[in-house]
Amino acid sequence: MLSRLCKLGQLERIAQGQYIFPDELEDELLSLSLRFDGIVFSHETALYLHGISDRVPFEHSLTTSSNCVPPAAILKECNVYYIKPELLSLGKIRIPSPAGNLIPAYDVDRTICDVIRSRNRMGTETFLYAIRAYANLPEKRLDRLAEYAEAMNISGVVKHYMEVLL
Repeated sequence: MLSRLCKLGQLERIAQGQYIFPDELEDELLSLSLRFDGIVFSHETALYLHGISDRVPFEHSLTTSSNCVPPAAILKECNVYYIKPELLSLGKIRIPSPAGNLIPAYDVDRTICDVIRSRNRMGTETFLYAIRAYANLPEKRLDRLAEYAEAMNISGVVKHYMEVLL
């Protein structure tokens, strides 16, 4: 029935098992989050969702547990970061996508920890912009940033960057 509706132009297939009406806009982030339950939007994508990035990411970044393997389509479409299973839910929130649907992402403090932890995999310009923008945020939670950094074993590096900027 679904293939028949697609042929008639009444539905559009956006991914395996996911369809939208032709007059609707696809929410790419919601679609990705529904394809694999064990992902959290992070790094450049989370920076964008929190409004502390000056550009829309070309490829979405997500984090998953080191003992999980996302589907091949997600691996091909996204930058995938892996973390210990016990740290996957640290700082995880539900945030509205640009289309207004709630999706899993990391809060801004955890995002900065991820950015610092993965600074060698990110562009220098994106990294520096994110760190400076975070330092200027009035709603930053330095206590939570320190807690996350301690859990992720990067407290010395985080402290170094924050001392320089604050």
